[in-house]
Amino acid sequence: MVLVIAGDRSGVGKTTVALALNAALTARGQRVQTFKVGPDYIDPLFHTSISGRPCRNLDAVLTSADYIRTCVGYHSQGMDAVLIEGVMGLFDGQGGSHEGSTAHIAQLLQAPILLVLDVQKQAASVAALVYGFCHYDPSLRIAGVVLNRVASDRHRQILEAALAPLGVPILGILYRDQTLSLPSRHLGLVPPQESVEFQHLRDRLVHLGNTCFDWERLTPLLAPAPTPSSPLFSVAPLTPVTIGIAQDAAFHFYYADTLDLLQALGATLVPVSPLRDTRLPTGLNGLILGGGFPEVFAPDLAANHSFLESLRQAMQGGLALYAECGGLMYLSQGIQAQHYYPLVGYLPTVTHMGKKLTLGYRQATALQTTVCIVAGETVQGHEFHYSYVSALPTTPLWQLDGQPEGWGNSRLHASYLHLHWGGHPQWAMRFLQQAAKVG
Repeated sequence: MVLVIAGDRSGVGKTTVALALNAALTARGQRVQTFKVGPDYIDPLFHTSISGRPCRNLDAVLTSADYIRTCVGYHSQGMDAVLIEGVMGLFDGQGGSHEGSTAHIAQLLQAPILLVLDVQKQAASVAALVYGFCHYDPSLRIAGVVLNRVASDRHRQILEAALAPLGVPILGILYRDQTLSLPSRHLGLVPPQESVEFQHLRDRLVHLGNTCFDWERLTPLLAPAPTPSSPLFSVAPLTPVTIGIAQDAAFHFYYADTLDLLQALGATLVPVSPLRDTRLPTGLNGLILGGGFPEVFAPDLAANHSFLESLRQAMQGGLALYAECGGLMYLSQGIQAQHYYPLVGYLPTVTHMGKKLTLGYRQATALQTTVCIVAGETVQGHEFHYSYVSALPTTPLWQLDGQPEGWGNSRLHASYLHLHWGGHPQWAMRFLQQAAKVG
């Protein structure tokens, strides 16, 4: 059994509750496996930082129902507790449907749900809200609720009295506490490796987890069922290759299963830092430039001339290169933010920072064969960025929302579209096969 932590809407405190449970269990020496519903890259970093185990994304749009079941079963083996943090409101999925929603994941796994409610502006009305969530879809099991941002003991008593006739257990009560807030910026929370505040918050989360929950009733909901699981990837190793993975404060948006898949296929992964390294490591067959925050670190990236030049030389030598969102920005002529910062200069465009967020799932059909995608192939991906390009490609990788987008050829794939390779092993296989051609 796994526990799904959901909310009635965004911003109610799902992440705080999930992190507090994770922190308290980990502090007790429990082996905790965490998952995050949806395509978000940032929240999983916090869970990973606390538990010491990679948090896995569960996305029914980017992968499949079978993959999600296998992923959860595989990574839950040997764990003492399994937590799944939801996304948005419980029933909010793709395009207004339930597809990809927290409810969808809970149904696939037949998992109990812990419903988090922000009650700071509610009293007896909370009962109507909980009643509605419990009865809207009878196939779901709301195992209990957590009342977040309770104002006082008197407020708590009113809420408890209102909920008592429903028979839905209150499994956690968190009083209003502004010291628990985490710093944010344009794409969400500031990642833990950059946040001094988060390091100080760990002890507060452990205390919160230990004191604010009904552990007697929670504990039975957390233990995974001891069922056998299939291998996550049914693949055979390919020709051994060495792949650089850009991993630093500027580039770190990766789905953990993508990296696991590359290793299962026989690739040796080498961390690379465009921020700190003076040059690209020797002996690489390929390089993956994931998303992240190149706009935040643009001055330092632009100042690392030796690394930029070594990457240019490697690309001229045929290096297999996959660049996604922030990676695309890095390969452009430069980033125009408050100032202009010249970068790799491979793509014939400048990336500009805008005020409009481009966000959502996208379906795209490839117009070019790239280092991992075949022309004519249709994919499901996700966009999440404020930047935009100054010049559209003349021979685009694909049409995205009716616009030409991305650059690609047999050595390159550069696009704003985030893809989940874990659910589509053929993309990783093609990338490694192309990389193996680099001698």
